[in-house]
Formats: sequence, C-alpha cells, structure tokens
Amino acid sequence: MSVLGRGQQYIYYFVYALLWCIAVYGYVTVSASSSTHYRLIETSLGGTGLLSSSSTNYQSQQSGAILGNGTSVGTSYQVQAGHQTTGAPTLAFAILTVNPSFGSFSPTTTATATSQFEVEDYTSYGYVVQIYGTPPTDAYGNQITPLATNSAPQVGTDQFGINLVANTLPITFGANPNYGQFGYGTIATNYNTANSYRFVNGDEIAYSGKSSGVTIYTISYIVDVSNLMPGGQYNSSQNLVCTGTY
Repeated sequence: MSVLGRGQQYIYYFVYALLWCIAVYGYVTVSASSSTHYRLIETSLGGTGLLSSSSTNYQSQQSGAILGNGTSVGTSYQVQAGHQTTGAPTLAFAILTVNPSFGSFSPTTTATATSQFEVEDYTSYGYVVQIYGTPPTDAYGNQITPLATNSAPQVGTDQFGINLVANTLPITFGANPNYGQFGYGTIATNYNTANSYRFVNGDEIAYSGKSSGVTIYTISYIVDVSNLMPGGQYNSSQNLVCTGTY
C-alpha cells in the first residue's frame, strides 16, 4: 500500500469514528438513563405529557406523541385522523344572508341579488339541500313567472330564477362554493351552470355524498319584468331544507 493510500485510509477511519461518536451521542441523549459518568438532560422526543416517575436512583418523564390531523378521501371511503373525537353524527346548517334585495325592477334591466348559506356534515353519508318557496309576488297576487327550465336572462320577459355559481350575465355576480377546510359539497345539476337560471319549488339545489367540512354556497337570483307587469312591491320567500343522509 502506498503512503498516499495509507493516509486516505487513516482519514476514512477518522471520519468513520467521528460519525460513530456522533451517532452514539445522539442515542444516549434520548435515553432515560444515568450513571456516575454522565447525566441526560433531554429525556424525551416530542409529545405533551408531563407525568413523572421516580425512585431513589432515577427520575424520568413520559409523554405521548401528538397524532396528526387531516382527512383522506377516496371514491369509496373517507378517513379522518387525529385526536379522539366523538362518533356522533352532526349536521350544522346556517343562513348567512337573511334579506337579499333586488332594488327596483325595470323592463330594460335584469335585477340581481345574492344570498349565502353554509352546511357542515360530520360522520354521516352526506346531505341534501332543497329549496321551497314562491317567486316575487305583489299584494294582489301578481307573480313573476318562475323558470321551470334553465334559461339565460331575457330583458323584457317576466321571469325569476336562481343558480349557485359565479356568473357573468347579466353582470358579474355570484360565486362558486367556498369549500373552506375539507368541504365536499356539490351543486345540483340544474343549478350548477353559469348564466343559466331556474326555480322549481322543492328542487334539490346542493348535496354531499359523504361527510363534509363547511361548504359555503352562494345563491344568485335574477328577475326580469315586462312593460305589462303591474307596479308595486314584490316579495319572495324561500325556505331551505337540509337533510342528512345515512
């Protein structure tokens, strides 16, 4: 072996020995042990527990690791990981906008308004949201025609409709669902197309096929009137019914 080769070998042994010492030091610093030759200060890794055990010869502290929080979702399953939680199903529903207003109706302009509601569904198989109510009607029973089929805004035609997405007609208004953290809500087929509106009493407008975090939905309303529509104040009342599915 050449002198150069032997020198390289010494360096290799030195580096190996240094790494071995570091590894041993790292090991003993997490051991709950002591002797006349050393004392450990860091006796645990992670966790939040502070339970103490002691005797005349030793003292130690134990702790439990913190489980990760999160949701894993597949086409046929859903798993939530984290601290212990209740297994009781919970369905929470809230109206965020109580009294949306159209302002004044005009035969030359489509009137618009928006409102919001939110749904949270825990440990069930999902939910459905249905809408019940009447289109704008005056004190004498004159009613703006609800759209029984999907339609775009048509100025000068009596019509009332809604959808639950962001739109660009007649103006830019509305919004797609806000899924927040782990929301999985879905808009029903007849109400999920931009610039297309409909209103059928009792229709399903949103749903989730699995347990879901908070989903915030925005309802976009349109009203068009003709020149023959009597003047006056028109009011519309809708009820949203949210039902859990199991």
